[in-house]
Amino acid sequence: MVADYSLYFVADAGFAAGRDLLPLIEAAVRGGVTAVQVRAKDLPVRQFLDLGRRAADSLKRHNIPLIINDRLDIALACGAAGVHLGQDDMPVSQARKIVGRRLVLGVSANNADEALEAERLGADYIGLGPIYATSSKTTDLPLVGEEGIRRLKGRVRIPLVAIGGITAANARAVKEAGADGIAVISAILGAPDPEAAARRLRTSFPA
Repeated sequence: MVADYSLYFVADAGFAAGRDLLPLIEAAVRGGVTAVQVRAKDLPVRQFLDLGRRAADSLKRHNIPLIINDRLDIALACGAAGVHLGQDDMPVSQARKIVGRRLVLGVSANNADEALEAERLGADYIGLGPIYATSSKTTDLPLVGEEGIRRLKGRVRIPLVAIGGITAANARAVKEAGADGIAVISAILGAPDPEAAARRLRTSFPA
């Protein structure tokens, strides 16, 4: 599957703080997001699966891929387009053996070694970050920065999706550094108007 990762919305159930994610996802889609990841680390499996199925049904009408964070089983069960794996999740090589080419596989990376290894093992795209400091996710990882994007661009052949502290104010700089897409959480979920926030990001980081 060839996907457009230029505006990748990470719909995090934890950050949504009890709000139903589906209306927020639909608002972001109206604003121009091109891919959606559902992250729900603390939801019980059945609730996560229900959310995934509702999101998949909605996004299929717009031909936008749904990516499930971490949970390969839920991605398969809800008919998602792919799964996103962290460095401590199932190895991408094992995931590829299970799903073949049925699902897109994204992998988080903080440096060139992790990104190159993920590509070698079969990843379809890299979630590179954190680019800037962020309040959306607690991490001790070093910042990649715009220079980190520049250093990695050209060394990998798969798309680089930048994540971490990205806003409409700095999205253009991230694009100029070489990122193929931007992934955001709080820039949409933390906005009073998610649709308008997505539209501003779309303007700052055009496809």
